[in-house]
Amino acid sequence: MSHSYTYERRYRGRLRAALLDWAGTTVDYGCLAPAAVFVDVFAQRGVEITTDEARIPMGAHKRDHIQQISQLPAVARRWREVHGSECGTADVDQMFASFVPQQLGNLADFAELIPGTIETVATMRARGMKIGSTTGYTGEMMELLRAEAKRRGYEPESTVCSTDVPSGRPAPWMCFQNAQNLGVFPMEACVKIGDTLSDVAEGLNAGMWTIGLAKSGNEMGLSEEAVAALPTDELARRLARAYERMYQVGAHFVVDSIADVIPLLDVIEARLAAGERP
Repeated sequence: MSHSYTYERRYRGRLRAALLDWAGTTVDYGCLAPAAVFVDVFAQRGVEITTDEARIPMGAHKRDHIQQISQLPAVARRWREVHGSECGTADVDQMFASFVPQQLGNLADFAELIPGTIETVATMRARGMKIGSTTGYTGEMMELLRAEAKRRGYEPESTVCSTDVPSGRPAPWMCFQNAQNLGVFPMEACVKIGDTLSDVAEGLNAGMWTIGLAKSGNEMGLSEEAVAALPTDELARRLARAYERMYQVGAHFVVDSIADVIPLLDVIEARLAAGERP
């Protein structure tokens, strides 16, 4: 008997959950809180780094983030010039140890919700979706940030930190843990929304639809006021670069901010109904 046919089961239902990032996505327009502290901890060791360098690994577990900054060729060269040796594990541990209290000290100052967060989350819930979240922040940092967000009216049903799972982004474990916490499956019934390249990678690795946010977070790296003050051509140039970078790493969709995602949910659900997978 011929085995010419294979049969596949496909999920054709509606979206069941959105997993949102924190800084640059739902709070802290421009993802400003971590960037300044990364610059500081390197400066404390006598090594100057730029804010752009500090932002390159954004979204990773904060210790991994420090390690990845230290491995950037230009930073590694400056480190050798100052210290006469490579930046080692002990150096990274030391910087992370000073990073934690500094980050805890400034989180509340950057906890304002990004415009559109409350409305978008309410609309998602009205569509029957659950709200989870993933972050590069540690559990201790998230305790503080969750309390600040709750006071402002935002509280996801699940928050998973990089310290809660074997490894942070781009690994998919935080997404899987959220799905378990929320009781939702399959993963293609979920959408990952975030402002960093590692957010997109995390969602793709978990088999989810992904939406990148180009304007409100790390890719632009500017406060709402600073974005508004940019000359029109400069804003267009920076925004085009942010969109391109997010599409290059595989984002299914890219929009300016969380305020713009709702129309995409209909597009994703139409694609699911047609038998498409992320």
